[in-house]
Amino acid sequence: MFLRHHRRIRILFAFTDLLLTALAFFAAYETRVHLSLERNFYLAPEVRVLLLGWSVFVWIATSFAWETYDRLEIARPIIIVRDTLRQALTLVAAIVLLQYFLRLDLSRPFVALFGIYAWILSSFGRWNAPRLAALMRRGFAQPHYVLIVGLGESALRVATQLEGAAADGIRLSGFVADGSETGSMAEQELASRYPVYKLSEIPDLLKKDIIDEIIFAVDSRRLAEIEDIFLLCDEEGVRTRVAVDFFPHVNSRVYLDRLGDAPLLTFSATPHDELPLFVKRATDVVLSAAALIVFAPFLLLVGLLVRMTSPGPAIFTQVRCGLNGRRFVFYKFRSMCKDAESMRAGLEEHNEREIVFKIADDPRLTPVGKWIRKFSIDEWPQLWNVLKGDMSLVGPRPAVPEEVEQYKRWQRRRLRMRPGLTCLWAISGRDAIDFETWMKMDMQYIDQWSLGLDWRIILRTIPSVITGRGAH
Repeated sequence: MFLRHHRRIRILFAFTDLLLTALAFFAAYETRVHLSLERNFYLAPEVRVLLLGWSVFVWIATSFAWETYDRLEIARPIIIVRDTLRQALTLVAAIVLLQYFLRLDLSRPFVALFGIYAWILSSFGRWNAPRLAALMRRGFAQPHYVLIVGLGESALRVATQLEGAAADGIRLSGFVADGSETGSMAEQELASRYPVYKLSEIPDLLKKDIIDEIIFAVDSRRLAEIEDIFLLCDEEGVRTRVAVDFFPHVNSRVYLDRLGDAPLLTFSATPHDELPLFVKRATDVVLSAAALIVFAPFLLLVGLLVRMTSPGPAIFTQVRCGLNGRRFVFYKFRSMCKDAESMRAGLEEHNEREIVFKIADDPRLTPVGKWIRKFSIDEWPQLWNVLKGDMSLVGPRPAVPEEVEQYKRWQRRRLRMRPGLTCLWAISGRDAIDFETWMKMDMQYIDQWSLGLDWRIILRTIPSVITGRGAH
C-alpha cells in the first residue's frame, strides 16, 4: 500500500491503544477502590491525569519503537499475546519508576491490576486489528483509481503492488502504452484483465472516467518526450507519480527534497529521517551524561588501578574514523603495556582477522587490562566521545584510518553512520565473529535502523557485557 495508507492504519491502531489503555486504567482504579483491603486507596484528580498521560505515552511509544503496529495485521495470536505482555510489563516498570522519582503513593494491587487489564484488553483489541483495519477501509476510504503509463517490467511490478492493495481501496483503472512499446494490445492480463489505452487518449480519459492519479513507469529517456502529459495532469489537478526504480541505487531510500525552490530527487543509503535521528542524538546525550555522573567514582577507581599496576597513562588515545570518515580522538582505559604499538609488528603472524588486528591471549595485555577488556570496562571513557558527538551509544565500531584504507568499496558504507559503543556484532558473538560477517552485520544495522532496534541492542548488550560472553 502507499505509505500514507500505512500511516493512517498505524494512527488508527495507536488511537485504539489510547482508548484501551485509558479503559484499563479506570477499570483498575475502580477495582482497587472497591476491594476490601486494609488500606483505603484514592488518587487526587491531578495525579490520575499525570499517571494516565504517562501510561498512554509509554504504551504508544513502545508500540512504535518495537514496530508492533506494522505486524498486527499478519501476526499470529500467540505473537500478539507475547508482545502485548512485554509491553504490559514495561508499562508497570515505567509506573514504578515514575512513582520512585515523584514520590507517589500508589497501591501495588492497583499497579498490578492496571498491567493485567492493559494486557488483556490490548490483546483482545489486537486480535481484532485486521477487522478494524478492514472496517476503516470500507467506511472511511473511497475507492482510489490509478492509471499506469507504461507496459514494461517496472509498470507490471507497480501494477502487481496496486492489485495487492485492493483492500485499501486502491483500484487499477488500466494501462497506457507510452508509444515506445512495439506492437499493440487491447488488454493487459495480471490477476484481472485491464484495458490498454494510447497516450493520445489520456485527455478523454480524464474527462469521462474517474482518475485520481497517474503513475509513470516508463524508461527515463521517455519522460522528457511526454512532458505535455505531465502539464495536462498538472492543469487538471491529477496527482502524478514517477516510478524511479530505473536508477541503480540498490541500497538507497528515495525521497524528494528542496534547495530553495529547486526540487531534488534524493537517494540515501543510510537513515535520513531527521526526527528519529534527533531523538537518537538526544538519547545519546542524556544517557551518556547520566552514565558519566553515575560511574564517575568507578571511572576514577579503574583509572587508578591501571596506573598502579603498569607503567603508562590510564587513558589510551587513538585517532579513529567517525561519521563519513571524520577523524576524532578516541578514548579508552589502557589495557595493554606501554609499548604495545611498537610490539605489534612482531605479532602480525598470529593475527586472526582480516584487516583488523586481533589475537587470542594477546601477550601485551596487562593483568588488569585483560579483566577490564573481558567485561568491556575499558570502553567506558568512550561515553565522553558519545557526549561530544563523535560517537553514538549504538552504531558500527569506529575503525582506525589504516583499516579503512583496506576496506572494499561496499564496506565503506559503514562510515555513513555515526560509530557506536555497541552494535549487532556485540550481541552476536563479539570477538568470535569473523571480519566479513562483522561488516555484513553493520550493513544490516544501517539498512534496518530504527529507534526500537537501538533499544533492543542496548538491552541485549547489558547481559552480554556482564557475563563477558564472546570476549577475549
